[in-house]
Amino acid sequence: MLLVLGFAALIWWGGGWMGVSRQARLTLLAALFGVVLLAQLILPVGHPVRVVTGGAPAPWLLLAGFAGIVALYRRGLLALRNRARAGDAPQSTPQPGGTFSATELDRYARHIVLREIGGPGQKRMKQARILVIGAGGLGAPALQYLAAAGIGTIGVIDDDVVENANLQRQVIHRDADIGMPKVFSAQQAMLAQNPAVTVRPYHRRLTSEIAADLFAEYDLILDGTDNFDTRYLSNATAVAAGKPLVSGALSQWEGQLSVFDPAHSGPCYQCIFPEAPAPGLAPSCAEAGVIGPLPGVVGAMMAVEAIKVVTDAGAPLRGQMLIYDALYGETRTIRLAPRADCPVCGGKGRVG
Repeated sequence: MLLVLGFAALIWWGGGWMGVSRQARLTLLAALFGVVLLAQLILPVGHPVRVVTGGAPAPWLLLAGFAGIVALYRRGLLALRNRARAGDAPQSTPQPGGTFSATELDRYARHIVLREIGGPGQKRMKQARILVIGAGGLGAPALQYLAAAGIGTIGVIDDDVVENANLQRQVIHRDADIGMPKVFSAQQAMLAQNPAVTVRPYHRRLTSEIAADLFAEYDLILDGTDNFDTRYLSNATAVAAGKPLVSGALSQWEGQLSVFDPAHSGPCYQCIFPEAPAPGLAPSCAEAGVIGPLPGVVGAMMAVEAIKVVTDAGAPLRGQMLIYDALYGETRTIRLAPRADCPVCGGKGRVG
């Protein structure tokens, strides 16, 4: 029995040291337990394998019962903690009609003195509604800066929970948030930063059944997801709704971002990426790795682009893609053209 427990400890702590996810390690432990229990039940008494793994099924059944009680107790504590945190989180108290309190005027003073934003631009930011898809690597910094900047209503949709492996780059979440849905962890952090904003968390996956109705509630969409199905869905829904889409992507040391807004010239996402790449050609961050600060750089730039669109400041990256190579400290911008045969926008973003 001690041999099996030692092997289980090696799976748990050794796997954690090697970066294996908590869910994968739990799956391996469950498989190990199943094999040992099966051996105890089907092998004859005195069989060497049965002797080495404890000699009888009773100790393993007791251990399983104890583990189940501990898991239920931990889940109950986590639920109570999440409920308490949600109750203690600062509640947003936006001023009516886009007016500002004295605290807000002081907070946004560095924006208001900017010629390109000023008081009218800050008011547009307060009245703006931005939906962020994904509270992970790109969504985390974008959410933080949108809230700090004073975007009045921020929606965030994500079906994931905080894991230890996220904390290397998803800086909106804390170690104490492990196991909490990301949207609620992000909501707490944003309201702690700026209680004057309204945060709407949606703990679910974006699907075609809800996308149109959800997008209709917002002025601008920011896509920080890491899968192509969601990117294509976000693009098609944003185009159909006439909403600008700020899109970003990451891989290892490189990031890219663009503003897809055919309603105001330029291509849509599917004009540039007609089809998803074959499996293995565009591995996720979990598969290929990513340097921790890179999502912060690109996510913050996505927040800047969103603010530029909202305030009509400068020149947003419509019809352009900015590519940042962190390994060599280089940036370049390439021009993007609509495709007349695009099945989503039909090239309607063409100029002239």
